[in-house]
Amino acid sequence: MLAGCALPPSTCPPSQPCPACPVCPPVEPAFPPKPPEKPLRPAEWSDLVGWLDDEQLAAFEVFLASCGKIESQPSWHAACASARTAGVKSTAGARAWFEAQFRPWALMNPDGTRNGLITGYYEPVLKGSRTRKPPYLSPLFAPPDDMVSVELGDLYPELKNLRLRGRIEGRKLVPYYSRAEWTQQENGRKGGALFWIDDPLDLFFMQVQGSGQVVLDDGARVRVGYADQNGHPYRSIGKWLVDQGELKLEQASMQGIKAWARANPKRVQELLNANPSLVFFRELPLNGSGPPGALGVPLTPERSIAVDPRVVALGAPVFVATTWPNEERPLNRLMLAQDTGGAIRGAVRADFYWGSGNDAGNLAGRMKQSGAMWVLMPRAWSPK
Repeated sequence: MLAGCALPPSTCPPSQPCPACPVCPPVEPAFPPKPPEKPLRPAEWSDLVGWLDDEQLAAFEVFLASCGKIESQPSWHAACASARTAGVKSTAGARAWFEAQFRPWALMNPDGTRNGLITGYYEPVLKGSRTRKPPYLSPLFAPPDDMVSVELGDLYPELKNLRLRGRIEGRKLVPYYSRAEWTQQENGRKGGALFWIDDPLDLFFMQVQGSGQVVLDDGARVRVGYADQNGHPYRSIGKWLVDQGELKLEQASMQGIKAWARANPKRVQELLNANPSLVFFRELPLNGSGPPGALGVPLTPERSIAVDPRVVALGAPVFVATTWPNEERPLNRLMLAQDTGGAIRGAVRADFYWGSGNDAGNLAGRMKQSGAMWVLMPRAWSPK
């Protein structure tokens, strides 16, 4: 995923505001919980709150983009073939097409309730340089050569999709360096830096999101995406500030953390080291409407979401009924499941992609809303 940072429930419980952007880099939990039992329940179109108020033409176009990745699958072949020849040109036409091709299924929590957590993520835009010089002093690294990655599913099929990172010490594989340990070695690793960024806290938040853009000192602009992670668990620096008595709970947003850092510049590294997780990047082409999500297509602002792929198939349309960040104003929209996140777990759980830049970041940083979700599946499909 993007990584956007949907914070793990143990780190950011529903009763507390998320400390920064809500989609962590795609870090595999050691033993992810099982998906909920019977998470899908048949629904009617009239159940979808605000369905008639949305502009489904925009979602139809994003669905077409997803078809390039899913149309070879039997479940999606007919719907994608129809979409390519339907000649849909209006919202009314798109709505009618979705209703003819799909059936809605309500996503349910294990306890039978329908509401869950909807957070947000975005693509930061940072200032940087390809060479180290003031004010560009914070390195953005590619995956290091001494980090070993082990696909556990190759050894134990029941651990499919889980990965172990470490390093070789003598004849043993030991945990890879934490953020604090890595920081102590940075001077000797300068050659592995892809870029140098002007603000260490902005770089940290881009690691939380998992992707971003860098505006270079020569005027060029590049995109960077998640390449790997050091294997350590994500820890919320907002929660750390609250536990230290530095911020009140309601102040522990991305904006509040940045304000604290400006007032305490000598403690910024101490703050960052409270999260041992470290993300490494790769340079990507700057094309499309956003960074590529887990589905492999560019994310579309306000039409792409990250989901739990154990419950919601990547590429599926998902109708989300929630509210705008920190508001009661309805936000009811047909989205496309195009991304995943290490902390996006459960049926009624989504991370809403807001786009690139500061405005998107402000919305993502404040979004921690309750919402209901319906996945649209082809009419011939049925749950196992």
